Amino acid sequence: MAKMTIEEMESYKGVYVFAQQVDNKVSSIAFELIGKGKDLAADLGTDVTAVLIGSDVKGLADELAEYGADRVIVVDDPELKEYRTEPYTHALASVINEFKPEIMLIGATAIGRDLGPRVSARVKTGLTADCTSLDIGDFPIAPIPGKEQKHNQLLMTRPAFGGNTIATIACPDNRPQMATVRPGVMQKKARVAGAKAEVVEFNPGFTPNNMYVEILKVVKAVSDTVDIMDAKILVSGGRGVGSAENFKILEDLAAVIGGTVSCSRAVVDSGWKPKDLQVGQTGKTVRPHVYFAIGISGAIQHLAGMEESDIIIAINKDETAPIFDVADYGIVGDLNKIVPALTEALKAELAANA
Repeated sequence: MAKMTIEEMESYKGVYVFAQQVDNKVSSIAFELIGKGKDLAADLGTDVTAVLIGSDVKGLADELAEYGADRVIVVDDPELKEYRTEPYTHALASVINEFKPEIMLIGATAIGRDLGPRVSARVKTGLTADCTSLDIGDFPIAPIPGKEQKHNQLLMTRPAFGGNTIATIACPDNRPQMATVRPGVMQKKARVAGAKAEVVEFNPGFTPNNMYVEILKVVKAVSDTVDIMDAKILVSGGRGVGSAENFKILEDLAAVIGGTVSCSRAVVDSGWKPKDLQVGQTGKTVRPHVYFAIGISGAIQHLAGMEESDIIIAINKDETAPIFDVADYGIVGDLNKIVPALTEALKAELAANA
């Protein structure tokens, strides 16, 4: 990859966010990235631009403005109605080449994980995938004799080596600095009703070629699974629950307190619960008000997905389990006795206060 000159790099300005939309509905990750983008932009003395790609999507610009976007670039074309790799890559790469953002953020969704690497290759820059933290700072972080320390760099942090260590990566010699970011990790800003942004319409032109796939049919999966990322109370079970059937006691507890059942990777690997309910590094990142960790040992990969919960309550028979290091409240004992007793006590308390 060719190194940019200082003059070339200085022509890149602003924090840009790919505002993912599906079926003309903006995905939550877009608002989360705008929120983080505002923090980064404040450190750099610049603004935040959302890039909205789709067909007949201009009407979504106001919503992006209400969550903090200063400007919205709209790429609107019938070829962009459904997500397809080639036209979306062409659209976003064209925006980058035309408007020259210093930072480009993309959600690490199924779409973003396909789109991000292709765009970075096309615009000849690097990409740090699956980031859990973004900051502006110096790189190298600690001065190294004989090596220039560059300032105002995007420091992109992500788990590495199976989550056993954390790597901070920078892209000091090329622009834009690109990252995909895990959904649920960044915080969206409070919505400001009526806020407006500058709207710029841009269309680079789309000529179908042999890399354009043809969508013959869209079949939507029907699921009654609640999105655990939106839950305020999660009752999460691990391998210690013992079986798929034994999750009934967790479901009973969740029903009483208005919670949602989730699980660890071990449970998914055992086939007891679907992947949609998995919390952790390879699952979903959650921030509920209350997180019950039942029969979960607390491996670092699981903690990465739930340690930002407001209150963590752990129930485990192993008093040395790592989960107790992050728990606000811990109960050592047999979950088969404790959870039903807790459910009955809460049921009685709620009935008394009804």
